[in-house]
Amino acid sequence: MNRHRAAEHQVSPAWPQGTQAALCAAGLDPGWVSEVVERALAEDLGPDWLDVTTLATIPPEALGRAQVVARADGVVAGVPLVGAVMGQTAAHLGLPVPDVRTRVGDGAPVVRGDVVAEVAGHTRVLLVAERTMLNLLCRASGIATHTAKWAERLAGSGATVLDTRKTTPGLRAMEKYAVRCGGGTNKRMGLYDVAMIKDNHKLAAGSLTAAYRAVRAKFPDVDVQVEATTPEEAEEAIRAGARFLLCDNMTPQVLADTVRRARAAAGGERVELEATGGLTLEAVAEYATTGVDYLSVGGLTHSSPVLDLAMDLITD
Repeated sequence: MNRHRAAEHQVSPAWPQGTQAALCAAGLDPGWVSEVVERALAEDLGPDWLDVTTLATIPPEALGRAQVVARADGVVAGVPLVGAVMGQTAAHLGLPVPDVRTRVGDGAPVVRGDVVAEVAGHTRVLLVAERTMLNLLCRASGIATHTAKWAERLAGSGATVLDTRKTTPGLRAMEKYAVRCGGGTNKRMGLYDVAMIKDNHKLAAGSLTAAYRAVRAKFPDVDVQVEATTPEEAEEAIRAGARFLLCDNMTPQVLADTVRRARAAAGGERVELEATGGLTLEAVAEYATTGVDYLSVGGLTHSSPVLDLAMDLITD
């Protein structure tokens, strides 16, 4: 499966110390993160970059401290984004960068009341940044929390939960990172790194075999996955040369038969098989016993509820 790698982009020094290194360690491109934060702040602050409530009620010299606190049990993801949002907000306000101290690392479980991070600096920065920071952090943590439930159900089965391309436009790298934090694995980042031959490609090319051969001829170095909806299609894909199959919308019984027939048709060669379509947490154990290597779940990224996190100002 593919891993998203951080590019060597340099960003504004307005981030708190350690933020860029933490993002790179997470596989998140700092330049991309900076762009996401800018767009999110602009959406909140409008064309004149104004928080009318905070600017009216908080004097520019006021200092404050705050805690990012879990309001529910879950798994945290995206903690380095706290520093990115705080730093870029400070730059827009012309104020010093707040001090951000992480108390819980990405991928760690939290229970209600746990402090995820502490922030100290100008109160205006803290309050202007609050919602943008929480929107990103809660979204990422919700995906990690949901993914962790699937990973727990699959523990010891030999099968792995995968994500899909059903992500929020513009936030794919963050959401796929959150899947990794929850114990899942990224499949492909986009249309460019793995070829996936689906029904429409088969129809357009004339057949499954013709579509596979066309992809192999045009992009010989790219991994190719072929979607199969029946055991017979799986066998055809194997005969064509495919060794990575996507078994779509099969019952556990049909899936088990497909796995057996595909591996027999491969004559001992390694075949990777993935199940998708209609999978639920309640049924995941049964699907895992079919012998598939992966279960892909679009709901990890398109339907995960956010994890409830809040930022509380601390009064001395």
